[in-house]
Amino acid sequence: MSVPITSGFVARFEERTFPAALGPDSDEVVLFSEEELPGFAASSGYWRRTVKRADVEWLVLVRTVAAFGGEPCIVLDEDEDGLHIAYTGHSGMKAEALGYWMVDHGAYEVVVPREEVFSIRVERLPVP
Repeated sequence: MSVPITSGFVARFEERTFPAALGPDSDEVVLFSEEELPGFAASSGYWRRTVKRADVEWLVLVRTVAAFGGEPCIVLDEDEDGLHIAYTGHSGMKAEALGYWMVDHGAYEVVVPREEVFSIRVERLPVP
């Protein structure tokens, strides 16, 4: 079974769905396209357009979530070693007990075999 690994923003604008990013100002969204479209400017092999957030029909954060050791996680990547996951629970002690390593204050990651990760699903979180 293929793992659906995804993470990032997606926006609906003028009846099309685009990969997106927030900013540069708080009321702006940057839309990305693999094809040239009206209003989009070329940028390193793709096209981009900055629009006002009010002009976007909807904006969501899409990410792959799962469970490892009974605790919540986000799937960051997959390779021949397994799944690279980040702990999203609230206990550093639990994270360390499960074998996660601290990558930053309060942030834990680990690579584990695919068969040890359960309930993998893509989650869409609306961005107000």
